[in-house]
Amino acid sequence: MLAGLPILEILPRVQDALGQAPNLVLQAPPGAGKTTGVPLALLGQPWLRSGKILMLEPRRLATRAAARRMAALLGESVGETVGYRMRLDTKVGQNTRIEVLTDGVFTRVIQDDPGLEGVGAVLFDEIHERRLESDFGLALALEAQSALRPDLRLVAMSATLDAEPLARLMGGAEILTAAGRAYPVEIRHLDHPPADRFEHAVADAVIRAIDREPGGVLVFLPGAPEIRRTHRLLAGRLPEGADLFELYGDLEQSDQD
Repeated sequence: MLAGLPILEILPRVQDALGQAPNLVLQAPPGAGKTTGVPLALLGQPWLRSGKILMLEPRRLATRAAARRMAALLGESVGETVGYRMRLDTKVGQNTRIEVLTDGVFTRVIQDDPGLEGVGAVLFDEIHERRLESDFGLALALEAQSALRPDLRLVAMSATLDAEPLARLMGGAEILTAAGRAYPVEIRHLDHPPADRFEHAVADAVIRAIDREPGGVLVFLPGAPEIRRTHRLLAGRLPEGADLFELYGDLEQSDQD
């Protein structure tokens, strides 16, 4: 299911570590496959029994995408073995074993049920982003583990993280590091645009990149308003055959797909 992903090499060590201790810190670069590989690898572990795995994501878009990818790897639809929960959008079923949650939803879940009844493991993905919700969720999970659920497994996963302090916070948790995929990166700086021409400068940079380089262009912008304005500026300027897409969390799900 995960052929070719670097996370495959370390999954047996992840399974062994959680079989011997309740907490783990996992470092894995972007593209290693930790988000989809680790939850699926833990499903059949003896300590999980019939319990669920909760995995926290910092963004709605990542929450849906992770659940959809894992479901696809299992040959299922979202809401069967793998589902997701976020504000105003939930797809879980009676047989769901892996739930991908936004960290804000998890905070409400654990406040309503401090013992996390029926949950065997909580995975904190992208923990390095250090959001208030994820930090608070980890604190509540550690408290629940200490006071009510010594059997609860907690895994902090990150692409870039100073792991030692977090491992100490988690009671001296083992730190495992997965390999990544290396690609050449070249940095080029453009002139700083005037403050009132930000989207115009981005659009011009995209056109230059398309003219000079093969392949596609992925553009990161601060938020949905900037994405929409840049989209309008690029519409009609791209070469024939080029497609232009917006992607942000508030788009309709069909448009995101």
